[in-house]
Amino acid sequence: MNKRLIVSLSPHEKGDMSVEKIMWGVVIALAPAFLASIYFYGLNAVRVVVLGMVFCTGIEYLLQKFVLKQGVTALDGSAAVTGILLAFNLPATIPWWQLFIGSLVAIGVAKMTFGGLGKNPFNPALVGRAFMLASFPVSMTSWPTPLVSLWTLKADAVTSATSLGILKEGVKLGKTLPQLADRLPSHVDLFIGNVGGCLGEVSALAILIGGVYLLGRKIITWHIPVCYLLSLAAFTGVFWFIDPGKYADPLFHILAGGAMLGAWFMATDLVTSPMTPAGQVVFALAGGILCGAIRIFGSYPEGCSYSILVMNAFVPLIDRAFKPKRFGSEVNYG
Repeated sequence: MNKRLIVSLSPHEKGDMSVEKIMWGVVIALAPAFLASIYFYGLNAVRVVVLGMVFCTGIEYLLQKFVLKQGVTALDGSAAVTGILLAFNLPATIPWWQLFIGSLVAIGVAKMTFGGLGKNPFNPALVGRAFMLASFPVSMTSWPTPLVSLWTLKADAVTSATSLGILKEGVKLGKTLPQLADRLPSHVDLFIGNVGGCLGEVSALAILIGGVYLLGRKIITWHIPVCYLLSLAAFTGVFWFIDPGKYADPLFHILAGGAMLGAWFMATDLVTSPMTPAGQVVFALAGGILCGAIRIFGSYPEGCSYSILVMNAFVPLIDRAFKPKRFGSEVNYG
């Protein structure tokens, strides 16, 4: 059968960006957070991130070549980004076989089941994380203490709770924030690093550097990260204003947990976020409020991942309500 050249209706516009450039640009943007995770967690951070990239890329390659029997695009960088982001949502001591299962779910279920890149409705890395949290709750909530036994690949027995976990458990026990002050990290620690949590949560500064790089390369726009963090701050700020002894301040919620990673790298996923700036603002505002609601009222201390997954489900409705203008629809002939 002869190959056919299919050309869509005019007008056409060709940009200089490609899937490969975008995805490897995201990898570069994640480099500061990766270096910070190595500094605080040592070789275990390298192990988890490298395995995440290898597992996700390898699984996508095998599925495309031998199961789906289609053209292989596993090396375009999208699978590598999924692997890194999945690793960034895990503790440094996660067993390799659990990471493999999470990678299989992220690529095989959340991405390739729907047809591959550009067709998946949910962020694959977050789907993999959610599955792992439900399947391996002990491993997924055992946080190694930073700067302890850095250069060993053994699972560190010294664990610590995350800042949000300390806050959640303390409030449940009826303690106030001043009573928990000696256990909670300072805002400086949260911003620079040296806090327990996932690999990608260790340093808000490193995430911010990567986010600024994405903005500079025009891979993302400001609408989602800024609106997500502002709505999270506004929602939590209301409760902090009402009772500062029980609820943490807005800056704490922005810097703690996965809010920075989620706002800059997960919610901005081009495939699972709205197309128009207006739609992105609605998506981010609702996501930030939902994240704050889960943190304050939910039984689980973190709410960023689930808030993004929930909002991913609403993207088709948001895109329907905020349709992009047709290319060439407004022409000034005067």
